Amino acid sequence: MGEHSEPLGPPETIATYLRLRGLEPSARGRRKRRARRDDDESQPFTSGRDPRGVGEVLADLTRQAGWEPQLAREDLVRQWEEVAGAETARHATPVALGDGVLTVQCDSTAWAKNLHLMRATIVTEIVRRFPDAGVHTVRFVGPDVPSWKWGRRAVPGRGPRDTYG
Repeated sequence: MGEHSEPLGPPETIATYLRLRGLEPSARGRRKRRARRDDDESQPFTSGRDPRGVGEVLADLTRQAGWEPQLAREDLVRQWEEVAGAETARHATPVALGDGVLTVQCDSTAWAKNLHLMRATIVTEIVRRFPDAGVHTVRFVGPDVPSWKWGRRAVPGRGPRDTYG
C-alpha cells in the first residue's frame, strides 16, 4: 500500500460546486476556462441569476418607471396619522401637494396656528420618512368658510357682521 505524494484535493462535491460557481482556484495543467460570453444572463450561476423577492422586483420596476416620487406622496397621505400623530391627524388632513408644499386643512384656525408653530418638526419627520415625496414645507389652513370677498356683486368693506343686537 503506497502513500500518495500529491496533496488530497477537496471532495468531489465541493470541487464541483466551486467549479460551477466560478470560485475554483486556477487549475494548473487542467483545461483552460471558457471565455465568458456576452449573454451571461442565460448562463447558470452567474451574477443576477439568484431568485429575488416580489418586493425587490417591484422596487426595481417603480424606480425604472420613475414612479417613486408619486408613490412616496401617496404613502405620505396614507400614513399621515403616523407622521403627525393620532391627535393631530384627527384635526388636520392633507388636502394638496404641489411645488414642494404640502397643504393641510385643519378643523379650526386654532389648530392651524398651533401646527404652524410645530411646522419644523413635522417637515423634518416628513423628509426623514418620505425623502422622495419632495416636500419642503407645510402650509396649514383653517376650515373652509364662505367668503364674501368675491363675485360680481362684491362691495368693498368688512362684509356681513352681527347686526342682530
